[in-house]
Amino acid sequence: MTKVLAIVGPTAVGKTSLSIKLAHKFDGEIISGDSMQVYRTLNIGTAKVTPEEMAGIPHHLINVRNIDQRFSVADFEQEASEQINEINSRGKLPMVVGGTGLYLQALLSGLQLGGDKYQDDSLRQQLLAEAESKGNQALHDRLAKVDPDAAAGIPINNVRRVIRALEVYIKTGRRFSDQKNSGSKYDAFVIGLTTDRTLLYQRINQRVDQMMATGLLDEAQRLFNQGGQNFQSGKGIGYRELFPYFAGQTSLEDAVDLIKKDSRHYAKRQLTWFRNKTDPQPNWYNLVEHPKELLTIETDVQRWLADSKN
Repeated sequence: MTKVLAIVGPTAVGKTSLSIKLAHKFDGEIISGDSMQVYRTLNIGTAKVTPEEMAGIPHHLINVRNIDQRFSVADFEQEASEQINEINSRGKLPMVVGGTGLYLQALLSGLQLGGDKYQDDSLRQQLLAEAESKGNQALHDRLAKVDPDAAAGIPINNVRRVIRALEVYIKTGRRFSDQKNSGSKYDAFVIGLTTDRTLLYQRINQRVDQMMATGLLDEAQRLFNQGGQNFQSGKGIGYRELFPYFAGQTSLEDAVDLIKKDSRHYAKRQLTWFRNKTDPQPNWYNLVEHPKELLTIETDVQRWLADSKN
């Protein structure tokens, strides 16, 4: 089986820095596992790795879509798999680095992607219209009637996932919750980065302040002016919170505070996801408080690479 090194964890925990160090040490190339870094021109709000930070390490699945284009989990699974094969064929170590949990689950666990596979644009628009006219609760109730297990695991306001589950049932007659993981086709070693929750939240707040200082407002303004409110790219944290400010509906201070709040909540969800959904389970490390754990990580990765049983 092809070996794939994955680095996961919440935002602002140091995944990018670690990935560059390990790529240099183990001759790796990096595939972004972030749902927002695929978009061209969205650099600051997505914490996209800079050319200087790349330090000569090839990066993939960054800047591969325009801001008005859709990028699905199925797109990621397909394109990341292609990149893994290409990187492996060159004798390099494929490394998947990012915080979008569903992307990593789909790639590493063989998650069946029924909602994307059976996407029907006209049906999706119909379901979106139903959510707008009747409310998110009504759409969620509709899912609960045909697939109560799926409904129990999807928040009422996560309309996209509710629609994805309904699409599977409507198009196939099978329940979304009946989908099974097909099993990984990779020998994956998953590094999970974490740290004390209070410290993590401080780092997130500082990162948002730094983003604002380096031009996030202008970047979000350009997206807004191009119709970002209607794009998938405009749903990203760091952009959507500023749109009401541009529309004169809130103050800049309140918008920035909301970015920080949404980022903290997202980090909490990321940690919960990676601890409960990722297969294989991550090997957890805390480099923020214990930088010397880098040596432990390197030893563990070296041991995994030397294990050729798979």
